[in-house]
Amino acid sequence: MMTKNQNYERDQIEMITIDQLVPHDHLVRKLEAAIDFSFIYPLVEPLYSTLGRPSIDPVVLIKMTFVQYVFGIRSMRQTIKEIETNMAYRWFLGFGFHTEVPHFSTFGKNYVRRFQDTDIFEQIFYRILKEITDKGLLSPDHVFVDSTHVKASANKRKFEKKMVRKETRAYEAKLQEELNQDRVSHGKKPFPPEKFEKEEMKEIKESTTDPESGYYVKDERTKQFAYSFHAAADRYGFILGTLVTPGNVHDSHMLQPLVEKIMEKVKKPLAVAADAAYKTPAITKFLFEQDIQPALPYTRPKTKDGFLR
Repeated sequence: MMTKNQNYERDQIEMITIDQLVPHDHLVRKLEAAIDFSFIYPLVEPLYSTLGRPSIDPVVLIKMTFVQYVFGIRSMRQTIKEIETNMAYRWFLGFGFHTEVPHFSTFGKNYVRRFQDTDIFEQIFYRILKEITDKGLLSPDHVFVDSTHVKASANKRKFEKKMVRKETRAYEAKLQEELNQDRVSHGKKPFPPEKFEKEEMKEIKESTTDPESGYYVKDERTKQFAYSFHAAADRYGFILGTLVTPGNVHDSHMLQPLVEKIMEKVKKPLAVAADAAYKTPAITKFLFEQDIQPALPYTRPKTKDGFLR
């Protein structure tokens, strides 16, 4: 028997709460049960004035970013639109049916005026990571490092060509010092400082839309402005540290600062695993100096035929 959908219930009046509309297994319920967000208030208190009109609850602003990133919404503008109609998001923020959702520019103004030049988001991240550690869920002895490229919201055809100075690699100063020590041990004069201070220039493409991004080339088809998201995780998938760079920064340049960050914020790992992009003499030397075991893939020797392999 065919049934036609009737629209008579659109104007039906019911007594119901938002809590009844949120499924019991929804992710926002799990977030609310796992994290007590009240710890944010003392962290952000120095960023607010004691004068003026009352601000929007800072925990609401932080929770809005949780909604954006956890549910993969691309922008804060779109996040606001989703919150307006999604009862689960409203429940998570503590909003009622008729509570006005902050304008998307409100978050932008708060970020620029209060949060931009602070490490407040990093403090929140490591506070939550500490709770995970206290519950015995973290295993930071073995760290897995990798990166992924995230496309920037920028047209790859809108750019300017610029000449910039090549960035000095983190291990270059140490390499120069060891080179001079080797020369002295062999009875030779060390190289003067000006020998190493020559500036090398290179041409890059800088986006006119998003200058902070980098032009990333993977193959003939993949050419775009992007960011590199460098992350280190434990064996259970918990993120221990992150760094974000322009998409044209090579992975191997970021392993040392990422591991140093984990050593400072979490603890020194026993071993670090990474793919072939990180297999450089400088990285292995750094890890051995820190008494950390490198776990890197085997690669065949790339010497010419007839030479020692």
